[in-house]
Amino acid sequence: MKNIILIFATILMVGCNSTSKKQKSDKIAEEISQDSKSENSEKLNETTPYEESIMLIGKADRQGLEMKEFSDWFDPGYKNYTPNKEVIEKLKPLIKDVDITLFMGTWCEDSHRDVPHLYKILDELNYDESKMQVYAVSEEKTTPQGYEDDKNIIQVPTIIFYRDGKELGRIVEYSIYTVEQDMLDILSGKDYKNPYSE
Repeated sequence: MKNIILIFATILMVGCNSTSKKQKSDKIAEEISQDSKSENSEKLNETTPYEESIMLIGKADRQGLEMKEFSDWFDPGYKNYTPNKEVIEKLKPLIKDVDITLFMGTWCEDSHRDVPHLYKILDELNYDESKMQVYAVSEEKTTPQGYEDDKNIIQVPTIIFYRDGKELGRIVEYSIYTVEQDMLDILSGKDYKNPYSE
């Protein structure tokens, strides 16, 4: 009888111990999954097949836009654009405390036109690109991570300007005058209306 009790107690201990090991294992797996999700949401310059090439999707930066797959529009759009010097000088004191969020599509002709111009303008302003968020969207204007949620992205490119967390205005799909002039109108507090303003 003692042997039966001893065997039963041993089985019970091993069984309980494996349950706690399984709980620890499950907890570790969950933590790894969470870490993986947060790493994936912050990956830069992810690509996905698009027609006979690729497109950027999700969080991006200049390095992604300078990939060879986009050089046929980004490089000449940047090199051949000359921003208005007078407007640039007026923008310099206004841009310092401004954060920019850009939603664009590497598949979109309007983005092909205006995004290289924006980068040229920002370079002429010596703008700190760490204050700029760039999100590449699908044709449906979405990202896998949902960066566009609650941002009312109806057309691209959409360039949103913020000061102290408050939206000052946005350029949507195309500029009214030029990208730099529209930026000046927005940042100087003029009554700027993008083509989709109500």
